[in-house]
Amino acid sequence: MSKHITIADVAKAAGVSVTTVSRIINGHYEKMRPTTRKRVEKAITDLHFIPTASAQRLRQTQSHVVGVLVGDISNPFSSLLAKGIDDILQQSGYDILLMNTNNSKDVEKRALQRLYQQRVDGVIIQPNSRNFEQFAPAINANIPIVIVDREVDNQPPYIGKVTSANRDSCYQLGKILYQKGYQNILTVSARFAEASGQIPRIAGIKTAATDNGLTYHNIETRGHDRQWLAKKFLQELNELSGRTVVVSLMGPILFDLLAIFKSLDLTFPDDIGLVSFDDWEWSQYVGNGIFLLKQNMELMGNLAANKLVSQIEHKSFISSTTLLPVEIVARQSL
Repeated sequence: MSKHITIADVAKAAGVSVTTVSRIINGHYEKMRPTTRKRVEKAITDLHFIPTASAQRLRQTQSHVVGVLVGDISNPFSSLLAKGIDDILQQSGYDILLMNTNNSKDVEKRALQRLYQQRVDGVIIQPNSRNFEQFAPAINANIPIVIVDREVDNQPPYIGKVTSANRDSCYQLGKILYQKGYQNILTVSARFAEASGQIPRIAGIKTAATDNGLTYHNIETRGHDRQWLAKKFLQELNELSGRTVVVSLMGPILFDLLAIFKSLDLTFPDDIGLVSFDDWEWSQYVGNGIFLLKQNMELMGNLAANKLVSQIEHKSFISSTTLLPVEIVARQSL
């Protein structure tokens, strides 16, 4: 096994200090003799030395690395959110350290600790915990943060946030459903994260149902499979009278609902209404198209990254909240 070459080995071979080698690695040649620089660069070449990130940061005040925590990288929403963040950070000269927290508060806490240890310049968080206390250590460590997508309780007003107008859009949806003659709203949720974006959606629809005299029920699918959902769905549906609309509160649930509708020989909008969150391009070709509440995931990531870069470069942790509108894409499933 070949020996791992360190910055100390280079310094010894060149007859200089570790600090001098670090300065050369990071491009700081001020007040340095050309012969010294050539000697160090030759030692680096001869020893086949590859600088580590920690060596490169030895004389830097910034790492030019930003930590990005997403709840579930397998969810297309999280993937597009991360892409929107990376598009801006790359242009601004920052690399991202992307970490999947699997919608777990414990995993999230450990991931944050690793990011602090890596001396990242900032963190963008799609949170799992609803309590801001989980993220307070970043402030104590002078690491700017931006919360994205999900809402957190007790978040200081000066901490940046970018999210969708989930509550308001769902309240407007409830009014539309009433105007279209529906008597019952049945939502289907899968709140894996404590700080789920489905919480304000449920609140908006529930308030709209109350204000417009509609019945409201929710089926929480967490921990259950499609077979369980089909049984529970049929049970709920049979207990309702009048026109019913089903609202998928997160995109992936839509796949299960479409399979269940097919197995029960239900068509929309004749037998039942159907609404889904997120932008599924193929949804326009299902039946005569599925009615959508569409979020712009990449734009959300762009704005969050811009907020963070502004804080980093201006050395100010003061930021603001941006609430993105949710586009209603009216199609024939209602």
